[in-house]
Amino acid sequence: MMIDTDFIKQLKKLDLLVKKKIISSYAGAKRSLRQGRGMEPVDHREYFPGDDLKFVDWKVYARTEKLFIKRFEEEKSLTTHILVDCSNSMNYTLQKSHRTKFDYASMLAIGFAYLVTKENEKFGLSTFNMGLNNVMQPKRGKRQFFSAIDLLNKQKLKDRTDLELSAKQYSKIIRTRSLVVVISDFLEPLPTIRQGLYRLAKKAKSMIVIHIADPGEMRLDWQGDLKLYDLETDQIKKIFFTPGLRKEYAVKFIAHIENVRKVCKDVGADFFSFPTDKDPFDIFFEITHLTSRGHHSYR
Repeated sequence: MMIDTDFIKQLKKLDLLVKKKIISSYAGAKRSLRQGRGMEPVDHREYFPGDDLKFVDWKVYARTEKLFIKRFEEEKSLTTHILVDCSNSMNYTLQKSHRTKFDYASMLAIGFAYLVTKENEKFGLSTFNMGLNNVMQPKRGKRQFFSAIDLLNKQKLKDRTDLELSAKQYSKIIRTRSLVVVISDFLEPLPTIRQGLYRLAKKAKSMIVIHIADPGEMRLDWQGDLKLYDLETDQIKKIFFTPGLRKEYAVKFIAHIENVRKVCKDVGADFFSFPTDKDPFDIFFEITHLTSRGHHSYR
C-alpha cells in the first residue's frame, strides 16, 4: 500500500486544525519565550494557554481587548522535524490485505507535513533504521510536501532500529526552534530508545512521540506449533504457542511500551500509542484536542 490520491484528498479534513494553527500552538504551549538582554520584539502572535504572561503586550490588549504575545527574532518561525522508522519490523501486518505499520506511519507523517505546509512553516522529513536513511532538509512549500510523499512511497524497509544513533545523526540538523515528531514501533532495547529520545529532546522545543502497533502483534491470537519469522534478523524460530505464552508475551509487550511512555514523560515529550486499524484522521483530532486546551498528557 502506498500513500494514494484518495488519502491526499482526505487531508482537507484537517483544515479545521489548520485554522486553529495547531502546530504553532503546540510549540507555543510547551515552552516559555526567551527574552535576551536588549532584545526588541519584532512582531506579535496570538496568546496560547501556557505562554508566559510577562510577554503579553498589554498596550495591544488595551486597544483590542485581545491577548497577544511579543515575538522576538529567534522565535519568528517554527520548524517541524518528522522522523519515521523504516526498519523491517515496520513492514508487519497480520492481515496481508491491511496496511502495514509503515503505511500507517507514513500517513501520520504526511498529515503532520500537511498541517505544517498549510501554516506556511518549514518541515523536514527523515526515515531511519540503523541510522538515518533518507533525509529531507527543512523547507516550506507545496514542493516540499509532495517530495515527502514521493520519499515515503519509494522508501525500502530494511535492517533493525537504532534510535540512539539515528538521533545522534539527526540532532545536527536541528538548529532552530523546533517541534520533533518521532513515529516508530519502538521494537528495540529500551536503553537505545532512552538515549535517542533524550538526545532529540535536548535540541527540540517540543516533541511528540507516536508508537505504532498492528492489532495482530498486540493480541497474538495463535496457538499450536508455529514458525516465527523475525523481520529484522531473518531468523526463523519454531515454538509451541500456548495460552500461557500468549499471556507472558502480552505482559512483556505492555511493559515495554509503558517504559517508553515513562521515558517520554522524563524528557518532556508527549507520548501516544495507536493501533493501525484506527482512523489516522481521528488521531490528529485526538492529539490536538488536548493542545487546543493548553493541556498535554502522556497517553
